[in-house]
Amino acid sequence: MNNFLTFDAIVVGTGAAGYNAACRLRELNKNVAIVTEGVLTGTSRNTGSDKQTYYKLGLSGDSPDSVRKMAENLFAGGSVDGDNALIEAALSTRCFMNLCELGVPFPVNRYGEYVGYKTDHDPFERATSAGPLTSKFMTEALQKNAERLHVPVFDGLLAVEILKDENNEVCGLLCLNTASGEFCAFRTPNVILCTGGPAGIYADSVFPACHTGTTSLALNAGANLQNMTEWQYGLASTNPRWNVSGTYMQVLPRFVSVDKEGNEYEFLSEYFTDSYEALSNVFLKGYQWPFDSRKVLSGSSVVDLLVYRECVMKGRKVYLDFTKNPFGLTEIDFTRLSEEAYTYLYKAEACFGTPIERLLKMNAPAVDLYKGKGLDITKEYLEIALCAQHNNGGIAVDLWWQTQMKGLFAAGECAGTHGVSRPGGSALNAGQVGSLRAAQYVGASKRNPVSESAFTKVFSGALEKHHAFINQAKQAKIPASASLQKAMRRMSDKGGAIRNASALEEGIAETLTDLNNLPNIAGVNKETLQYAYKLKDALIVQYATLTAFLDFAKQGKGTRGSALYGDKNGDLREGLNEIFRFKLGDGSTHQKVQEVSFNGEKCTIRWRDVRPLPEGGDFFENVWRRYREDGNVY
Repeated sequence: MNNFLTFDAIVVGTGAAGYNAACRLRELNKNVAIVTEGVLTGTSRNTGSDKQTYYKLGLSGDSPDSVRKMAENLFAGGSVDGDNALIEAALSTRCFMNLCELGVPFPVNRYGEYVGYKTDHDPFERATSAGPLTSKFMTEALQKNAERLHVPVFDGLLAVEILKDENNEVCGLLCLNTASGEFCAFRTPNVILCTGGPAGIYADSVFPACHTGTTSLALNAGANLQNMTEWQYGLASTNPRWNVSGTYMQVLPRFVSVDKEGNEYEFLSEYFTDSYEALSNVFLKGYQWPFDSRKVLSGSSVVDLLVYRECVMKGRKVYLDFTKNPFGLTEIDFTRLSEEAYTYLYKAEACFGTPIERLLKMNAPAVDLYKGKGLDITKEYLEIALCAQHNNGGIAVDLWWQTQMKGLFAAGECAGTHGVSRPGGSALNAGQVGSLRAAQYVGASKRNPVSESAFTKVFSGALEKHHAFINQAKQAKIPASASLQKAMRRMSDKGGAIRNASALEEGIAETLTDLNNLPNIAGVNKETLQYAYKLKDALIVQYATLTAFLDFAKQGKGTRGSALYGDKNGDLREGLNEIFRFKLGDGSTHQKVQEVSFNGEKCTIRWRDVRPLPEGGDFFENVWRRYREDGNVY
């Protein structure tokens, strides 16, 4: 049996983190290849926002910034490991400048300064942007570099198992060829997962439909997940999938829900007695875009809850209408808005007309973007929901982005280096830093592939198991695609931004039933084999995630971050349903990290202390001496 190739390392994924990891390894003279389900898929290439942000150390003006200060800001997000925070700060400039040198068009002033702006949780104007498609530009530039370096890319392969040797260390990767239905393998001592967050577990999602993630690969191999309670949710259009942040909200669109009989409701007016208070809250959603539990009792996140109530609790569809002003106003008296909203719109010279006229004035490309995706918002309603947008948790990694399994690394969104909150745009920096760190470690590693005979034995055993699974799935009467849609809908309804213990328990029970009955609900044919694996991945990650949610709910430590945990003894904003009663946490969980493991049947939870923020720095001569000593920093 020779259906395998041998490499020093395999990178899984063709997003910004994946290409960067491969390029760095190639520059270190490692024999590396990339495996991907689809070169043109993934979040990095297919997503963006009103102004997609990249967060790095301040590089302009007289801002008193430093590596230490940036690390402290990242660490302050809560449930963040200090070594990861310090490294993401220390390497942010190197990684950012690499992208600039590769041609990503980050703006500079006439003196060459990369002038920044403030993003959320950012005190130092560290943010920059190349526009709505920043991560797409990054991915394309890194892909060109990979092509220049002659990194081989194996397209159309879905990674289905991390292969382990007798010491439970990485020895290879098993893949499914989605075109032929055949299996193949790579013999390698190092696998770097850059497969993005577990995008395929939610129905209400702004992740690109072509991106589902493969987080269960690490979980099944024996790696832990951490901070899986910490997701970001925000208002987004559902078809096409896109964040409706920034100017989409600041131009004050009309919010409309439609029931099954076709009746329309301008539902914000059912909650707000003052139209201008409602409009001011809609405006604030522009740059307070992700749902934030701290902005519920008095703040703009009540808008998210009202959309959730219409969609999930009332079963209606919700739309943005840019063609008419809200609440029947033929003209808006902009002076009656909050001072912040009025001042912004006045300076933007947008105190006139309808929402679409204001949007064309302030940000015409935002209109063109939807036209390019087949929707004309100058005439048509835009369907939205409260959607999963980013996973701050993920696979647990150390300071070299290696999991607890030797030879298995994770970088990008699939790595769980963020905590409860993070500065906007820090995910793009973390993906570049993490992939560099993993490549550096692999580059210095002395591990070699296992012998061909040993690998053949592992490969053969894995093939037998996977062929048995596929043969069962081919006999199933229920299509895997239908089972997947059902599971995703269940996750959004019972394990989204609004969480209560009873719904979570129901979700876990139903998910486990599906998992235990997996081959019988994963019906596929030769052309659709990948859907059996996508269903399996989604169910395992849903089980782990729901278990993490329930464990946190039972801790009784209150609500934190971009989720709301129901508490009958908590506080309720006037006019909202009891399901939205909650108690804000006191921050006592911010020095802990919740980890989830999976033994193939059951998930187990443990809590540990965060790794502290290292001192960093040091006397130069000491650092220079240690650096010269072979392998010292590793």
